[in-house]
Amino acid sequence: MQQDDSQGVPPQRQAPPQEHLISTVEKGPFCSAACSCGWRGPARRARGRARADAAAHREA
Repeated sequence: MQQDDSQGVPPQRQAPPQEHLISTVEKGPFCSAACSCGWRGPARRARGRARADAAAHREA
């Protein structure tokens, strides 16, 4: 028989890491990045800047 030292406390489970699904949204002359986690980047005139914001968010 195994001895349990946790005194009735269930083991901690880690939630699986949430995958960040990022897309860009264009509205008029502006483009912004949006993520499935709820993050939203600032409106940019250049798509490349919006993609860079998204890449920085994914790395954070």
